[in-house]
Amino acid sequence: MGADANGLTTRARALVAAIRNLLDNAGMSGRELSERLGLSHSTVSHWRTGRRLPTPEDVASLLTLLGVTGQEKQRLVEMARHAAEPNWLVVGMPGIPQQLAGAIESERSASAIAQWARDVVPGLLQTADYARALAAASGLPQNESEARVLLRIGRAEVLTRRHPVQLLALIGEDALREPVGSALVMADQLRHLKEMSDRSNVTIQLVPARVGWHPGWAGPFVLYDFPDAPSVVHFEHYSSGAFVLDEDDVRAYRSAVEVIRGVARSPADSAELIGKIAEELEQAA
Repeated sequence: MGADANGLTTRARALVAAIRNLLDNAGMSGRELSERLGLSHSTVSHWRTGRRLPTPEDVASLLTLLGVTGQEKQRLVEMARHAAEPNWLVVGMPGIPQQLAGAIESERSASAIAQWARDVVPGLLQTADYARALAAASGLPQNESEARVLLRIGRAEVLTRRHPVQLLALIGEDALREPVGSALVMADQLRHLKEMSDRSNVTIQLVPARVGWHPGWAGPFVLYDFPDAPSVVHFEHYSSGAFVLDEDDVRAYRSAVEVIRGVARSPADSAELIGKIAEELEQAA
């Protein structure tokens, strides 16, 4: 039957997302899949929702039935084998599938997100043109760049859905002046930031560049809080990333959020400055 999934780790969330995608694209009903796997319909249904996790053997059987082979099959079976392990380090190329899946599922499941971003606008608050300019600057092929942009914009739905996630975005002021794309792209991005800050579930606070040392100097991070599972910290770097569930680490980063907020502008002052910089960029365009 698999392990109970009431306390999902980030790796388990990524596994659930991958299985849900496979089941949605299977081309057969859930009941037919269940019969061919020799399992109850409720078991397969629980895999889709994450109420139960499949064993590595279950995953292998499902992938064989669906014709998934090679490295993808090995990757998902290994993910199932280690789904209960709390901390998750992923190293490789930018946009690693496992890490991206873990981040997306964390955003979808979180009740609250606190993010510190010193040099770039946080992903959930990016416009399509801003995300496209970032992808182009990184040298991605156009087809891959567009796929990333569509995915990035789709992820922002968690902020506007019926029961939206609560987002606290702490952003370095330099990120608002860093040229990403044209001046008009940046102005449009800042207008979007200001509009999002008007939402009751979104708080944006800018952190001035010269306020002395604070924990944000150590690098960007995201803190996810879940209604049904322990909180987790996510570190995303150029070609690697990590999800950390350790209680002491989570506590330290929750404290870091409060320290950074202590040196940040108020939400009202931040919105005013965002609007002012947007006007400067529009005049310069």
